[in-house]
Amino acid sequence: MAGAHTPGRGHRHGASSAPEAAAPPGGRGTDRRLVAWCLAALLFTGSALGSVNLLIDGALREGASRPVYVGTLGVGVLLAAALAVRQRVGERATVALVLVGDVSYVLLAWATSDPLRYAPPLMLLSTCFVAAWFLGARALAVHMVAVLVACAFVLCDSYPSLPALVVPVAGSAGILDVVTFGVFVLRRRVERLLAATQELSSTDPLTGLANRRSLVDQSPRVWRQARRDGQRVAALVLDLDHFKRLNDDFGHAVGDEVLRGVSGALAASVRPPDVLARTGGEELVVLGLVSDPDEARRLAERLRRAVAGSGAGRPWQVTASIGVALAHPADGEDPVDALWRLVDRADAAMYAAKDGGRDRVQVAGGDVPPSPRAAEGGRRRPDPAAGGAV
Repeated sequence: MAGAHTPGRGHRHGASSAPEAAAPPGGRGTDRRLVAWCLAALLFTGSALGSVNLLIDGALREGASRPVYVGTLGVGVLLAAALAVRQRVGERATVALVLVGDVSYVLLAWATSDPLRYAPPLMLLSTCFVAAWFLGARALAVHMVAVLVACAFVLCDSYPSLPALVVPVAGSAGILDVVTFGVFVLRRRVERLLAATQELSSTDPLTGLANRRSLVDQSPRVWRQARRDGQRVAALVLDLDHFKRLNDDFGHAVGDEVLRGVSGALAASVRPPDVLARTGGEELVVLGLVSDPDEARRLAERLRRAVAGSGAGRPWQVTASIGVALAHPADGEDPVDALWRLVDRADAAMYAAKDGGRDRVQVAGGDVPPSPRAAEGGRRRPDPAAGGAV
């Protein structure tokens, strides 16, 4: 269940873990458009450069070679135009385009009178870069074998014997495949660094839970799902009771241990789709979908018992006051603003729970007074880009 709320462990719905293709082909709309434009530009540029041979006397074989050559270039231009118009490309389409590039090179080289002069294996370099940057490991391995086969097929007529052919084929295909593999390794390294950076920016370092930035990032997904399923969004604000006294009595190291223990207990108790985040100090927020206030209260009671149980066998006792607020998402509202309005209401209910004796659950209603923070002008909206503080 920890995967539901711990950044970097697959809690984001719609994200793929360890995808076979690189992230861009399977990514969101902006990424797909960028990949489509890049592939379209490469296809068009390759076709334009290949058309230079049409202007050189004796560059093409006699007979049917010219129609084959022109037709192959035409296919490249048509694919480039299709990508530019469609402005999106998926994983399978990217694999197919790379293989089409390999086959196109073989056809273009076959149509020339001297492949070493008019269609050298270096023409595969752009295809190799596309494969290295956009394909997964298995598809890349297939492409690297295809490069070896293509070089052997294209150069076989240029050398008198098999031993004489082995060296140029191994050299050409070897260089291309080494470059391809090097770019692939570099890309994977960049992806790992980006993933680690994203995890650090969205994870609370002490507890390993989502932080305020991650809570904000999750709100549009929660609001969309609530509107789609006709459910309510519930915000639960948990604040540990007498936490300052615990720090004073046992020290801040014990306070950190308590926070880690409470976070682990809550992580094991929330539902997989819920978002559990530490928003600052000893305050935590749970964001999820419920059908009615009773379901929200039951969830809150389960979390309250989990907090109390996290201190079992220790010389200290831990309890939490929990405020609950519910909202019906409305069409057109800003999910981030709606999130903080909902959290403000749950925060007020949490203060009412503390005023009512602590270690209890309070569902926000008309009788819940504003929280001290709301009375002072409301909760300051943090900058999502900076993960700002309240």
